[in-house]
Amino acid sequence: MPESPPRIVLDTNVLYAGLYSASGCSHQVLRAVLDGRVQLVLSTPLLFEYEDVLKRNQAMLDLPGNDIDIVLDQLCAMADFQAIYFLWRPCLPDAKDDLVLELAVAAQASRIVTFNAKDFRPASLFGIDVISPKTLLEELS
Repeated sequence: MPESPPRIVLDTNVLYAGLYSASGCSHQVLRAVLDGRVQLVLSTPLLFEYEDVLKRNQAMLDLPGNDIDIVLDQLCAMADFQAIYFLWRPCLPDAKDDLVLELAVAAQASRIVTFNAKDFRPASLFGIDVISPKTLLEELS
């Protein structure tokens, strides 16, 4: 039986970077999600956070209005949705990071992929690895 892909939670900064530049590791992580090499997990609060950040920075991303909705729809189609019944707040310095950690815990995701690992140090208490996009890609190869 083939091994199932690792379950990950993408911090908003990785999604933004992946859409901002097609030449970086973050974009390759998004490709890995689309290719099924990793399993993205999402929650409604994190999806709203993605939407808020992407639409607020739409001009910098150089994406037409509907394209952000198309990207989010595609992520929803590819992701496993997880309801969150227990909040761990406050656990991290940034409340928006708490919703990422809560999703990872609830979904039993093995990794949080972020550029902001230092603020996610408490994730190790839950058995969750916090890694960069580059580290994830190295693990996948």
